[in-house]
Order: sequence, then C-alpha cells, then structure tokens
Amino acid sequence: MNQTTTLLRSQLKRRQDSSNRSLDFHAFASAQRVLARQDGPTVLVGHSFSGMIVTEAGMHPNVSALVYVAARAPDAGEDYPALAKRFPTPPASAGIIFDGDEGRLSEEAFLRDFAGDLPEAKAKVLYAVQEPFQKALLTGRTTQAAWRTKPSFYAVSTEDRTINPDLERFMAKRMGAKTIEVKASHVSLISRPDEITALILEASRASA
Repeated sequence: MNQTTTLLRSQLKRRQDSSNRSLDFHAFASAQRVLARQDGPTVLVGHSFSGMIVTEAGMHPNVSALVYVAARAPDAGEDYPALAKRFPTPPASAGIIFDGDEGRLSEEAFLRDFAGDLPEAKAKVLYAVQEPFQKALLTGRTTQAAWRTKPSFYAVSTEDRTINPDLERFMAKRMGAKTIEVKASHVSLISRPDEITALILEASRASA
C-alpha cells in the first residue's frame, strides 16, 4: 500500500507543465523515475488529468495494475477533446479561467462543480491551493495505452461535474476495467476514501 500511496500522491499533487507536444513530459519522466525505484509489482493510480500519465507510464514493467479515479483514459494517439465532445459538456468547463497559458477553476466552479460534495470549508482550502494547469495539457495525447495490456480498474463518480460520468463509463467499459460507481463529485478519493482505497487494494491483490 505504501507504493500505491506514494504514486497516488505524486500524481495528484503534480503541477501540470505540458511543454511537450504529446504529453506532460516532466510528469511522465517523474512517474518513470518513481516506478523504477519500486522493488516489486506496483499499482499505478491516477485521478483526473493524471489518468493520461497512468495510461502512458503504466507500460513500465514494474506496473502490475492501473487504477483510474474519475480520470482520463485515452487510447494511444487519441484526440481526447474530440472524444469528450461526444458527451454533454460538464459544468466545470465553463468555470475555467485562463491567465495566458495557465488555467484554473474559478472559486464558484471549484466549490460547486469540482468538489461539490465536500464541506465548504475543506473545499475552500483545496481551492486556495489548486495548482494551475497549462493550456496545452487539454489537448495532449498519449503515445501508448497501458490499459490495453495491464489489468485495469475504474472508479466512476456518478455526480461528477468535471468529467461527464457517461464518458467515464465509456472509457471504463472500453478498457474492460473492473468498475465501481461511487456517488461522489470529481474528488471521490477525498469524499469517499474507503471505496477508493478498497478498489486500489483489490487491484493490488488481483495483480499479485
């Protein structure tokens, strides 16, 4: 569980700096370094944008299983925005504010559409420390899809207003993932930690 926790935290806290034309090279390289230090089978977990990193870095031989938590799960070379347009646009998209190439959610969108099931005080703390993302990240593409060859697990957030829940279901079904549905906002790993932890542990046991 220590390996899983380390990777989960590194993915969730990483500032998205997407200067690479396909994928966030710095985040990918960091994930690769962490994976190389593991001394056994490792479950790689990603939330939201970090699903892109899981999809790419999950090809590492130390990765035994993948867990997506309300996360992007593109195919190799796939145009994710085009895929997302096949589903109704989630409300959070309208709350993105750009300052040059950096984007972040407005306070209203963050509290209502990103972390809507958290106590307001806690959600405001998370809003205050949210890291901006680079505009290029929205259109970044992976070059490979680890979920095509690795056991995969997906936690759908049924009340998600940041990624359409039906899009999450589509990606989970396409990858043949063991899927759970959690009545939660986009941040189910915070609002429903027991269910998410159980799924990660299941992935760990399944790949042992």
